[in-house]
Amino acid sequence: MAWALGLFALLYAAAIAWLYWRQERLLFYPEPWPAEEPAVIHAADIHDVWIDVPGARLHGLHLQQPNARGLVFYLHGNGGNAASWFVNADFYRQAGFDLFMLDYRGYGRSSGAIASEAQLMDDARAAWRSLSPQYAGRPCVVFGRSLGTGLAAQLAAEVNPALTVLVSPYRSMQALADEQYPWVPRWALRYPLRTDAILPRVGSPILLVHGERDELISPRHSEALLSLAGPKARLLRVPQAGHNDVQEFATYLEGLRGELARL
Repeated sequence: MAWALGLFALLYAAAIAWLYWRQERLLFYPEPWPAEEPAVIHAADIHDVWIDVPGARLHGLHLQQPNARGLVFYLHGNGGNAASWFVNADFYRQAGFDLFMLDYRGYGRSSGAIASEAQLMDDARAAWRSLSPQYAGRPCVVFGRSLGTGLAAQLAAEVNPALTVLVSPYRSMQALADEQYPWVPRWALRYPLRTDAILPRVGSPILLVHGERDELISPRHSEALLSLAGPKARLLRVPQAGHNDVQEFATYLEGLRGELARL
């Protein structure tokens, strides 16, 4: 019995050590830029943006229209790249807002590799500093989707945008791990992404959006964040949506259009 317990402890320690040092493989699923680019990103008003940061060069896509009302600064989820996420350009054209979408290190055309939460946040800040001065005097929206919601919440707390939008957010990576991997100790998580601790410090109005059929991040996370954020936040529920298809539903599009129209 003692031998079996010792072997189990050894295997458990090895698994935790692997998780600690190779956590990026579990959290991030970057894809290279596609050889056949989607037709949508070849529009005349969509431009490549390059941002130099320590150890890497980041790439983003910028929908830039004449006389745009403002900017939506978009931090996407943990898979794919900007080419696969840039699917609603016409929506933003009709709303009169420019759209900028950043690819994290190793995603799409961005070089380098993600090494820490602090690095991820520094990259998001660098992109914001590069884009936002072009929109001085006009409303800017910080928008996060799935993984990007934790980064968006932190950025919004620092830059005070006109609106913060979090689509399929999580309370924290710790909370997600507690639900899905309860055997993992909290100290082993190098990307805590504490949206729950940050959101009360966001001064802007907050729109939370969650698909009620989301099986990856439960709507309970948005409900908890709504309670923490207080009266400056509202929750838009999308009854038929799961985790990856929220943008396909009229409930989401109409709700977001209404929020942008009020800015």
